[in-house]
This record gives sequence, structure tokens and C-alpha cells, in this order.
Amino acid sequence: MSTKRKPMPSLRSDSDAEKFVATADLTQYDLTGFKPMRFEIAKKEATLNMRLPSSLLEAVKAKAANKGVPYTRYVRMLLETDVAP
Repeated sequence: MSTKRKPMPSLRSDSDAEKFVATADLTQYDLTGFKPMRFEIAKKEATLNMRLPSSLLEAVKAKAANKGVPYTRYVRMLLETDVAP
């Protein structure tokens, strides 16, 4: 017999999220839509300047917008993924 899990509530602030996690039984909630999240904590000490065709830059910006991140962070994520062991 499968049990239907509750949808996650909308949490509007870090404070709301902290209160929810501290008091809720997370086994009752549907967490299937969650994705891993990366936190950027490394200091950015170097810069990269490159020239691209406008169409490529616009495509990168569109893809980043679809993912909800700034395009420079999206490019950094692509580079990190590509060079990761």
C-alpha cells in the first residue's frame, strides 16, 4: 500500500525554512522534485575575458535564464563540470 506524501509548502524566507525543517517530519513530504544544490564558497581571485559570437553568448544567456542563474555563474558551472575528475 503506497501512501501519498504531502507537497512541500512554499517557504518565503530562510527563517521560514529553518522553522519548517526544525519542526516538520520530512518523511511525510514529497521530495522527488528536489535537486542537488551547489554553494559557491571558493574565493574568486582570477578573471577570464573571452570573445564570443553574439549568437553563442545569447544562447548561453538563454540557457542560464532557464536554469535561473546568472550567465557568468552558468559558464563557471559548465567549466567546473568539464574539468571535474
